[in-house]
Amino acid sequence: MDQSLNGIDFQEGAVLLFDKPLDWTSFDLVNKVRWLLCKKLHIKKLKVGHAGTLDPKATGLVIVCTGKATKTIDSLQAEEKEYIATLKLGATTPSYDLEKEEDKTYPTEHITPELVQEKLKTFTGEIDQVPPIFSAIKVDGKRAFEFARKGNDPLLDARKITLYSIEVVRFEMPELVLRINCSKGTYIRSLARDLGESLGSGAYLTGLIRTKSGAKMLENAFTIEKFEKSLALI
Repeated sequence: MDQSLNGIDFQEGAVLLFDKPLDWTSFDLVNKVRWLLCKKLHIKKLKVGHAGTLDPKATGLVIVCTGKATKTIDSLQAEEKEYIATLKLGATTPSYDLEKEEDKTYPTEHITPELVQEKLKTFTGEIDQVPPIFSAIKVDGKRAFEFARKGNDPLLDARKITLYSIEVVRFEMPELVLRINCSKGTYIRSLARDLGESLGSGAYLTGLIRTKSGAKMLENAFTIEKFEKSLALI
């Protein structure tokens, strides 16, 4: 069920749920929402931010806060997340997703459902994870992807993350679909890379949907088109 915009004071503060379109950055979404609200409210400025970044090649739930509600962003970001991740086994890309072309292929004949389940168990709990080099993490004052796009591999430190549960939704070679519940700061792209290596092969993300953040669910989120239409009715 979609959210209602009736009676919301956007300047005082609102928490809105959106389904981020494919190939949009999270900042693209925030900028579009800010522009629509400023136009509707006939104002020049409005504080708008988001709680938890999604990569351009990911879709799904992004929490957008306006006005004084932006003060709650840190606590919203800290909540547990759920994703549906689609992996291709037997190949890798430099970005660990579809942003870059495949650069290597690997054998997959030895990969069985039993092996997948065995290896997934090793990722459950608190683990050290190295973020993707194609990411917005800062290295020496610059974003890691700025180095990566110039052909340099920045040295990124591993970070502590928690994978609360990983469930196989579907496995039909070479496609593996997982439901993942995890802590903030988890890179599902890195999980795909690491799982591929642990299977004695390769893997990368071909699709990622954020379905939950805390108690907030994707099924209650606006598309940007529905939000625009709903704004016009108030």
